[in-house]
Amino acid sequence: MPAPEIGIFGGSGFYSFLDDVEEVALDTPYGPPSAPATIGEIDGTRVAFIPRHGRSHELPPHRINYRANVWAMRELGVRRLIGPCAAGALRAELEPGELVLCDQFVDRTNGRADTFYDGPETAHVSAADPYCPELRALLAGAARELGIPARDGGTVVVIQGPRFSTRAESEWFQRSGWDVVNMTAYPEGHLARELELCYVNVSMVTDHDVGVGGVESASSDTVMRVFQENLAKLRQLLFAAVPLIGPQPAEHPCATALRDATL
Repeated sequence: MPAPEIGIFGGSGFYSFLDDVEEVALDTPYGPPSAPATIGEIDGTRVAFIPRHGRSHELPPHRINYRANVWAMRELGVRRLIGPCAAGALRAELEPGELVLCDQFVDRTNGRADTFYDGPETAHVSAADPYCPELRALLAGAARELGIPARDGGTVVVIQGPRFSTRAESEWFQRSGWDVVNMTAYPEGHLARELELCYVNVSMVTDHDVGVGGVESASSDTVMRVFQENLAKLRQLLFAAVPLIGPQPAEHPCATALRDATL
């Protein structure tokens, strides 16, 4: 069977994607991924899916083996990745269920294995524009066609978790002008760039962070409920967008990320 060109990571509440699938158990130099990959087709396009938290959400954000997950996708043949995730809004005008297709991240995590270059080979890969602009534009266009609210561009601040933000932290994030807060968007996207894969972030707003629009506290129950209520909309977008994604061009910026990065 042909290798899948497109890979999708499932976030909180998103543990399976296609029904008629082939399951592939993989090991990597970094250990096993969060779950075996499942491979199926959408209109003739082969797609690989891995739920980043595991099949039963047994992996909290700080325990996910991001390196194994991204490496496994590349090993399967994937060159273009979509990373949906649940996110809290840092702007009152962002509505639950709205999508933000981020073009920037701010990393506030600590201790995560966030590079494939631990030595002796060293690489300093640019993160100036961390997400694939081509995939972002494609998903934004598909969302417009479907009438799905989606913002083309935004900044996600990634916190360590599993706790939510303090009031002071949330106020800081808001004053900084960032848009959404999440616990898994880093290092997944940057690891994809280190392997010269295209990666697009799709942040689904599930709630407002503490202090935003008068919200008193964040709630896991709210996050999961809103994500489940809007999962059909996310799946609709993915089913529409995936067949539009072509192969990664050889001279694409994501495909040449290592050209001047290794020492």
